[in-house]
Amino acid sequence: MKTDGAVARDGIRSRVRSNATSALDAHATKPTAVVVVSRSPVPLFYEFLETNRATVYRFLRVAVGPSEADDCFQETFIAALRAYPRLDDGERLDRWILRIASRKAIDHHRGRGRRPAPVAQVPDRAIPTTDPTPDDELWGAVASLPPRQRVAVVHRHVLDRSYAEIAELMGTSQDTARANVSQGLKKLRELMR
Repeated sequence: MKTDGAVARDGIRSRVRSNATSALDAHATKPTAVVVVSRSPVPLFYEFLETNRATVYRFLRVAVGPSEADDCFQETFIAALRAYPRLDDGERLDRWILRIASRKAIDHHRGRGRRPAPVAQVPDRAIPTTDPTPDDELWGAVASLPPRQRVAVVHRHVLDRSYAEIAELMGTSQDTARANVSQGLKKLRELMR
């Protein structure tokens, strides 16, 4: 068996081997290629959780607010735990969990208007709900951003992610990620005047 060389593809290292006298293809005139892929081992879930918990919690505290971060954190890691047995590569798990957290944050903001607000006595007419947030003016401005812009700004300026990583985490193109950050910052500048 002869090795033709290493090929790197999507962070996966593989070797291409050619074998002209394969048992399956003994009479072939052209050599056949076999690709052997080596993947990073998937760590135990507990190790994965300990490695990524601080980054995910930090992201969620800014993305959904301190009062809702615990719930979104739990939802994120429950979703990860459900999908964990299907993982076959331990590479880029930090990006994988942040993508789940990003989607949970966006889902949280989308669902905020549909969730009932607990009250002591039911009013005769609807009262607009307010999200309990700190008195910080900047936090109020960040909280008022649309969900996708808010998540993109948090990834870029709180977690210091590149546009390529933001695009991967949010499931968009780099141009869309860049536009979400840009529009979010523009709106923040207007609100902070």
